Amino acid sequence: MIVRNCAGGVVFNGNKVFILKNDKDQWVLPKGKIRNGSLPTETAISRVKYETGVSANIVSTAGETSYEFFSLSRKQEVYNKIIWYVMEASGPNYKINKEEGFKDGGFYSIDKAIDMITHNQDKSLVSLSYKRYLEIKDIEIDEIYA
Repeated sequence: MIVRNCAGGVVFNGNKVFILKNDKDQWVLPKGKIRNGSLPTETAISRVKYETGVSANIVSTAGETSYEFFSLSRKQEVYNKIIWYVMEASGPNYKINKEEGFKDGGFYSIDKAIDMITHNQDKSLVSLSYKRYLEIKDIEIDEIYA
């Protein structure tokens, strides 16, 4: 079995979250393999930018997920372990990387995104990350007016 360490972002722009439709018609979050000794944070930021065109910064950790699948090209099981970060987009602009096989994507309201997302653990991740994001934004607003 191949074990891959990955990192990704749950990217918010106000009350919307970014999701992508991959080449298998699954709605997913942007993520990628951690390569060449990169830090998980660097990987999350760069993969979000590469897959979505969105410039975003990390505001908090979001947790970890994992899954297994059978790779037809490698002819063996692959175990992906993903470290997730709550991220905030610098604005609403994006550009889907269709050369990487993504078919669609964008910022969607939280409820709509959760309905669209394919995998249950990603649905839970978005829900929990949004609560965390709102808590952080509340703290920042309180600090501005303190």
